[in-house]
Parts: sequence; structure tokens; C-alpha cells
Amino acid sequence: MTRAESADPVAATDDDAAELIAQLRALAGADPADVRQVVAEVLAALDRAAGGALREHLPETIRVDAGLDAPSPAA
Repeated sequence: MTRAESADPVAATDDDAAELIAQLRALAGADPADVRQVVAEVLAALDRAAGGALREHLPETIRVDAGLDAPSPAA
């Protein structure tokens, strides 16, 4: 059986996501502030790589946390 025949793309994606989450947790440690910082840096790098297109798909609070957007003024 070849990889193309045996690999379920959805399962592979789920496995990749789980591995990434585990790696982020290991890198960031147990401190939630560290986790937020690592995630913010990853999102900022991905946004730069996408030419700024990623930020359009993120909620405002995440954009602000990642330094991709200024907070909107309170109404």
C-alpha cells in the first residue's frame, strides 16, 4: 500500500494539528502568558508569510493580541 492509498488527508491534518498543539505547549510551558506570546508570534509570522491576508480571517481580539491590528475604539 502506498502513502496515497493509505493516508486519510483529514486524519493526517488532525494528526498534524495535534502535533503542533503539543509542540506549542512544550515550547510555551505551563504559563498562559507564555502560550499567548508564542501563539501571537506564530500568527504574526503566518500573516507576514501570507502578505497580510491571514488577519482578515481572524477575530479582532486575536488580531489585537497578535499585534496585527489596533483595537477598535469603544462605542
